[in-house]
Amino acid sequence: MLKKNQIVEGKIIKLEEDLSGIMMVGKDKVFVRHVLLNEVVSVKIIKKIQKGYVGELVAYKKPSKQRAKVSCGIYEKCGSCQLLHMTYEAQTSYKEQILSNLCKQHKSLQLKSVGVLGMQEPFHYRNKIIIGFQKGKNCKIRAGFYEEFSHRIVPYQTCLLHPSVCDEIVQTIVRLMEKFKIEPYEEDYRRGLLRHVLLRYGEETKQIMVVFVLNQKVFPARKQFVDALCKAHPEITTIVQNVNTRKTSVVLGDEERVLYGKGYIEDVLCGYRFRISSKSFYQINHTQTQRLYQTAIDMLELTGKETLLDAYCGIGTIGMCASQHVKEVIGVEVNKQAIQDAKQNAKLNHISNIRFVCADASTWMRQMAKEGLKLDVVIMDPPRSGSDEHFIKSAVSMKPKKILYISCNPMTQMRDLDLFQRYGYQGNVVQGVDLFPHTFHVESVVLMTKVHK
Repeated sequence: MLKKNQIVEGKIIKLEEDLSGIMMVGKDKVFVRHVLLNEVVSVKIIKKIQKGYVGELVAYKKPSKQRAKVSCGIYEKCGSCQLLHMTYEAQTSYKEQILSNLCKQHKSLQLKSVGVLGMQEPFHYRNKIIIGFQKGKNCKIRAGFYEEFSHRIVPYQTCLLHPSVCDEIVQTIVRLMEKFKIEPYEEDYRRGLLRHVLLRYGEETKQIMVVFVLNQKVFPARKQFVDALCKAHPEITTIVQNVNTRKTSVVLGDEERVLYGKGYIEDVLCGYRFRISSKSFYQINHTQTQRLYQTAIDMLELTGKETLLDAYCGIGTIGMCASQHVKEVIGVEVNKQAIQDAKQNAKLNHISNIRFVCADASTWMRQMAKEGLKLDVVIMDPPRSGSDEHFIKSAVSMKPKKILYISCNPMTQMRDLDLFQRYGYQGNVVQGVDLFPHTFHVESVVLMTKVHK
């Protein structure tokens, strides 16, 4: 039996799905983070768990050739970038292996992984940033990210995934909070004013939105705070006050007030200009989103005669990008604010062959099928939890020739593809796109065609 604080040495023989490495000490399994396959490491035993022991990395005795130098000071605690210790080439190989393994596990789908499209410069790509605040032991305000599996803030100065200007704005906000005596929100006691700051950044336009998420409607010294922030950072184009008084992990509340600017930013994606509000869904990686959308459109082999449904359409990005290749696009989305933005985006880009419907996509498709509306193509990009049988049955009821499934969670995608197959839709390949470098997330695209009744 191993003891707490005991130092052990061994070889990493396997990586779990969460990238914890497994080493054997006798008959005991020791789970270690931030290690790579076949590395020989020295580990300190932290605690016993049901399936073995948790160990803390002490030293690399024989590091892997796939190991990269980590230049982030909070990597051990933050937990956001699970793959930062891997070379980028190794990261894309790892994600390709994930997709290949899933294809093997779901043999009946007859799918083949054709690789993962990576980035040339896989840093500073995030265009949406959420920052929390806490007071440290010295009563100084700290801005940062929540430590993995906790509600403790890990303070930071710069992040390898953020545009540098956004990190500079965050540090200015901390100084202004201290100057104007703005207290950070304390979750346990439900007191304090500032819960979060959300920043949105336009990669092409360089426009910046700052959203203050407050625990009350009153923002003391609001005008002085906003004036000082805009003076320090004239690159900020709009500032929004959001009120969230609920006991929840959801960042944004329902009530908003524009404090400066138009209340939204704009960005250019695939040649189209998009209006983005605080709650808009907009992919966080501009460069890779363009590759994703172009890949999807190429896979569809559109002729210009199709009626295309963009389910879960959000602010209308992929539907508008596809509009020049089809006869008509219909975007369906349940979020009212997103539909308003989508309609504005269509006008902004002078797109006349697209219309948007605020409705549940499943219910809308069922009703349209009863009315005899036929679709040629359905594009779906559901949340991480995937779709459900109600949506899948509804999509099938429209009898589209092609269904393109974009997913940020290949595991739930495979589950849904199995159901689509039962209804006569078959895919051939899975194309991975790395929208989230240095994390274990990967975007996957599958085109299904109708093969039988």
